[in-house]
Amino acid sequence: MPVTGGSVSHTTALDKPILAAVDGSANSYQAAAWAAVEAALHHRRLHILTSVAIPTGFGPGALLTDDDTEWLRRDGERIVTEATRVARTAAPGEDLAITTEVTFELVPMTLIDRSTHAGMLVVGSRGLGAFQRGLLGSVSTAVTHHAHCPVAVIHGISAIDAVSATQPVLVGVDGSANSVPAVEIAFEEASRRKVDLIALHAWSDTSGSDLPAAGWDAAHDVAEALLSESLAGFGERYPDVAVHRITVADRPARALLDRSGNAQLVVVGSHGRGGFSSMLLGSTSNALLHAVEVPVIVIRSR
Repeated sequence: MPVTGGSVSHTTALDKPILAAVDGSANSYQAAAWAAVEAALHHRRLHILTSVAIPTGFGPGALLTDDDTEWLRRDGERIVTEATRVARTAAPGEDLAITTEVTFELVPMTLIDRSTHAGMLVVGSRGLGAFQRGLLGSVSTAVTHHAHCPVAVIHGISAIDAVSATQPVLVGVDGSANSVPAVEIAFEEASRRKVDLIALHAWSDTSGSDLPAAGWDAAHDVAEALLSESLAGFGERYPDVAVHRITVADRPARALLDRSGNAQLVVVGSHGRGGFSSMLLGSTSNALLHAVEVPVIVIRSR
């Protein structure tokens, strides 16, 4: 059964919190800091969760005594208390509601279950390591594939410093139905952060130098039209967001990675069109999670 600090109740559609998973690692505390800023931007509650469950196969006969259970509970409370301190430091002066939870349930399934009632799930890209209980590195991969809400994966560098806060949001657009919610969230994030949006469409999995000039020109025109169609209507909904459109003959993961260094946030869908000629955002999102140094939001098809 979960052990809670603060209120943990099922949320309504108007009260879906930003859910941050922490495990005591420095990277997970950075995730809590980013989640706090995100919650403040969206005027949502921040819910911080840690699991003190012992993974299956941790050791022979992992039977816990009452003393063991109490020690784990106290350690979990220590972790969420520190995460709360970090979160409040990251969003000073904000009237940010924070609730916490310590659970004895295993991390991946708990987060996937909680994501049903969350506006966004935020995790670190790396956890405590193979012999510790957190394992947030492997968890981040699992939840991006199965969570019921957008998942933000936070890497080891500061995601909320003054320089990165002025940089644009970068979104991958492939023209599939699944990239529509990614585009929508990217516009909203750029609007709330008061920064520009870069919309990138990689229209080939090969180098443009492999194509004859006439073929390249035709493919480029099609790519430009597809990108314009994918962005149609969003400019009217978010008139405060300046949009920079980029079409490039390149592998999508490489194109997004190349431009992520000048962005504060990358937004992608979890699956693309499929086949051999489209963006393949499923593989793209997986590649980006392990390569970029800025936060990545992955949106599954709704």
